[in-house]
Amino acid sequence: MEAGENRFEFATAGRIAFGWDQLDVLPDLVASHGERVLVVCGSKLGRVQPCLDRLKAQGKAVACFQVRGEPSIEQVQEGVLRAREGFDWLLGFGGGSVIDAAKAIAIMARQSGEVSDHLELVGGGKPLEGPGLPLVAVPTTAGTGSEVTRNAVLTSHEHRLKVSMRHPSMLPTLALVDPALTVSCPPALAACTGLDALTQLIEPFISCKANPLTDAFCRQGIPLVVRSIRRVHAQDGDRKAFADMALASLLGGLALANAGLGAVHGIAGPFGGMFAEAPHGAVCAALLPASLEINHRVLRERYPQHPCHLRFEELAGLMLQSPDARFEDALDWVRETVEQLKIPSLSSHGMTSDALSELLGKAEQASSMKGNPVPLSTDELCSMVNMAM
Repeated sequence: MEAGENRFEFATAGRIAFGWDQLDVLPDLVASHGERVLVVCGSKLGRVQPCLDRLKAQGKAVACFQVRGEPSIEQVQEGVLRAREGFDWLLGFGGGSVIDAAKAIAIMARQSGEVSDHLELVGGGKPLEGPGLPLVAVPTTAGTGSEVTRNAVLTSHEHRLKVSMRHPSMLPTLALVDPALTVSCPPALAACTGLDALTQLIEPFISCKANPLTDAFCRQGIPLVVRSIRRVHAQDGDRKAFADMALASLLGGLALANAGLGAVHGIAGPFGGMFAEAPHGAVCAALLPASLEINHRVLRERYPQHPCHLRFEELAGLMLQSPDARFEDALDWVRETVEQLKIPSLSSHGMTSDALSELLGKAEQASSMKGNPVPLSTDELCSMVNMAM
């Protein structure tokens, strides 16, 4: 966790372009890309139209593939068949679900076989044979950081699981982050994605796999969320707040892709597979206060000499912008924000005590759990879920 104590590597998108109205320069950035582009987008074509217009004005031949909700294996397989119809490159325009779908479609377009052949846990687990089609990622929500990560999370309805496909070449060739594209995001969605962004900065910061580069991103990003998430939710037109959240989301993606996550995502992934209509960001937001409280308690009671105690102290200072800040005050801020932003409880998505055993069994096997700062018992994970219900 400290410099000199571990080896690490760092990988990200081939190029990152960030800034207000950055979409205007998209044609210049993709001028050397091929003529035929498949745009993977959400269900509302009106949102992606300005992007399509810019591509068409440059002479690109554009087609769309729409993703509805969080991507399933079946949806992505359909997109793969479409992408194999002679397209030169892909562009993912939308939230994290759309961009994850675009990454999976792009890599699979140049593989033999089907999507399920290459999935962890529920598929054949076959190695991907090589790079896919080039991909440009343009996020329209501030939360997931999917534009700079090397995996895609897909839903297996058959197994009631969310599973990952991952490969270094799934990193987009270009990540274009334009805060202006997030302004029309509904307040409830902005709240959930924003707290997901905060989670994806906190978990890598306290992760047992943290490194000096990811620490820098987290230290920069955490204060941005704290000062701006409530203003974005209020929809007061504050451009600086939207830019803060878009940058924080990008920084969180850079951090999690290289330092891992923790118990929040370890539970949220399986939860999304079991309750398919539950938005990922909302689940993470509901779990964040409980995860912070329980991890802090376990550190205090079982690991009094653990170096992560210093991380929690620094986290409080980052959040409250005071060297004298106490962790309990930072935790109170998180709880108050979850309440003020009206984050739904886990039970509102259908979670009941009857489902606890299945959820915890899947969560304990989740790859995200490997980044949690300390091991948590089944009872402690159970308490975390109950606190979020």
